[in-house]
Amino acid sequence: MKIYVIYDSENGHTEALAKAIAEGAGQENAEVYLDHVDNAQIRALVDMDAIIWGCPGHFGTISGGLKNWIDRLGYLWAEGKLIGKVGAVFCTTATVHGGIEATLLNLITPMLHQGMIIVGLPGNIPENALYGSYYGVGVTCPIEASPDDPPNLPSEAELALGRSLGKRVARITRKLTGNQTS
Repeated sequence: MKIYVIYDSENGHTEALAKAIAEGAGQENAEVYLDHVDNAQIRALVDMDAIIWGCPGHFGTISGGLKNWIDRLGYLWAEGKLIGKVGAVFCTTATVHGGIEATLLNLITPMLHQGMIIVGLPGNIPENALYGSYYGVGVTCPIEASPDDPPNLPSEAELALGRSLGKRVARITRKLTGNQTS
């Protein structure tokens, strides 16, 4: 089973979350590919069983880098190449009310257009029981006070949410594909 995690990240916040998601999927024996959107291969999506993409939220929507990449998926849509593949999303924002849910929903929309099957995080997952990130994983990483400060990366609890999403995507993908090994 192959899972592709694609992310846009400017200061390492979203990259840290992407790595946690990839780690979680790998713990379920998935063959995981992880790429920054600048290196992500559109043609590789056809060979994947699941696709997870994420970015920093920019004013409640998808970052320009990931949006530009998604906009290049038109021929895959025209040919129906992603229909039935599992999809999931994640994002980071700089402020508590910085548009996490709006960004997650905006990330899901192109997957629905592609005919993908969306996987979120239900409340019965221990890491998500109180956090409530049902559409995917969205976390807040406050802006650093100074460019010289170390980045405010996701906390261990937030990275645990990412690993849980990766595991859930792998488990659901395994059920849907019948693929019991990587």
